[in-house]
Amino acid sequence: MKKLFIETLGCAMNVRDSEHMIAELNQKEPYELTEELSEADLIIINTCSVREKPVAKLFSEIGVFNKRKKEGAKIGVAGCTASHLGKDIIKRAPSVDFVIGARNVSKITQVVDKKHAVEVDTDFDESTYAFGEYRTNPFKAMVNISIGCDKSCTFCIVPATRGDEISIPSDLLVQEITKAVNTGAKEVMLLGQNVNNYGRRFGGTDEKMDFTGLLRKISKIDGLERIRFTSPHPLHMDDAFIEEFASNPKICKQIHVPLQSGSTELLKAMKRGYTKENFINRCEKIRALCPEATISSDIIVGFPGESDADFADTMDVLEKVRFEQLFSFKYSPRPHTEAAEFEAQIDNTLSGARLTKLQARHTEILDEIMDAQLGTVHHVYFDELKSNGRVSGRSDDGKLVFVEGSEELLGQIVPVKIVKTSRGALDGVLI
Repeated sequence: MKKLFIETLGCAMNVRDSEHMIAELNQKEPYELTEELSEADLIIINTCSVREKPVAKLFSEIGVFNKRKKEGAKIGVAGCTASHLGKDIIKRAPSVDFVIGARNVSKITQVVDKKHAVEVDTDFDESTYAFGEYRTNPFKAMVNISIGCDKSCTFCIVPATRGDEISIPSDLLVQEITKAVNTGAKEVMLLGQNVNNYGRRFGGTDEKMDFTGLLRKISKIDGLERIRFTSPHPLHMDDAFIEEFASNPKICKQIHVPLQSGSTELLKAMKRGYTKENFINRCEKIRALCPEATISSDIIVGFPGESDADFADTMDVLEKVRFEQLFSFKYSPRPHTEAAEFEAQIDNTLSGARLTKLQARHTEILDEIMDAQLGTVHHVYFDELKSNGRVSGRSDDGKLVFVEGSEELLGQIVPVKIVKTSRGALDGVLI
C-alpha cells in the first residue's frame, strides 16, 4: 500500500478539502496516511493564501520536502495558493509534480499521475459532485455547504482563489450528514466562506432555500445532536437567523461574527457592508436572545488609512462585545485585492504596537471569562483520546474541556463540572 503525507494549512475548509482528496485518492488506489515524510510515496501541501506568511512558507516547505523525500516520491501543491499562482509554482519549484486549485479538488486523481499537471480553474463547479467518504474524526463531520465567495472585501484574496459562490443542494447535504451520523458522528460543522448567504445561487438546480431554512432541515436528521457552522457574515444576520440560532436546541451556542474593524469608515473602505453600530446591534441581539452564547471574531489592525480614532473604535467594540475568542492579525497586502493598491499603508511598527495592545486587552477579558467558569457545569461531547489518560471535547458553547477518562467516553455527551480553568481550556470531572 502506498503512503500519503498531507500537510494542511489555513482554514477548516482546507481541512475538509484535504479529507476529500484523501477519499478520492483512496477510490483510485488505497493509501496509508503517514506522518513520516521520508516514508511517503505522495506528498501534498494544501495551502492558504489569506496572509503573506503561509505563501512564503510554501516554497521553503517545498525545498525541505524535496530534500527529505524518498526517491520517486511525488510532491503536489493544492489549495488557495495553488489557485492564484498556478503554473508559477512549478516554474519556481520544478520539483513539484502537480498543482491543483481550491476549486478543483475532485480532479486529484486526474493530476496525480500527470507530470506538471496544473488544474486551477476557479469557474469549475463541484457543487453537485459526490466525493468519496473520509473523515479525520469519526465522531464529528465537517460539511461544505457552499463553495466560493461573492463578496468583494478589498483586503481578501479568497474570491480570486475560490471563485463565485455556489450553494450545494440541501438534499445532498442531508445525505452526506446522514451518512456521517450513521457511522458515529453526533456533531456536524457546516462550512462556507459566508454560510448564512447560503441559497444565493445553486448550480444545476432551481432550489429555493436560505441558511435558516437549511438549519431547520438539517435539524430533522435523526441521531444528529449538535450543529455548528462557520463563518457567517454580519451582513446576513437577520432577525430570523438569530432567532433560529437562539431557539433551535440542536444549534450549538457558539457563533463567529467577523468584525475586521470597529471603524465604520474603514468598514466602508473594506466593502464589508455594515457599520460599527450594525455590528454591535447584531451582537446585542444574540446576547439578548441567547445569553449563554459565546461570540468569537476576526480583527485586522493596520488596514490602510487606519487612524488612532479608527483603532479606538475597534477597541471600543472589543469592550462592548467581549469576544470569547479572537483571531487578530496585522493587515497583509495580498495580490488580486484592491487594498494592496491603497495609499496610506500603515507602518509595520505601528501596526505591531496596535496588535499588541488589542491582544493584551483581549487576554485580560478572556482570563475573566474563563475564571468565571470555575464550578460551572457543561455538557461536553468527547471526541479525542489523549496519550496521558485524558479525553477532550467541546462544550455546547465551544469551550475545550479535558477530563480523566478512557475511550469509552468517545462519542458521548456527558455533564462535566469545571474544577480548573486556564486561558485556553478547562479541566473538569464527570458528574
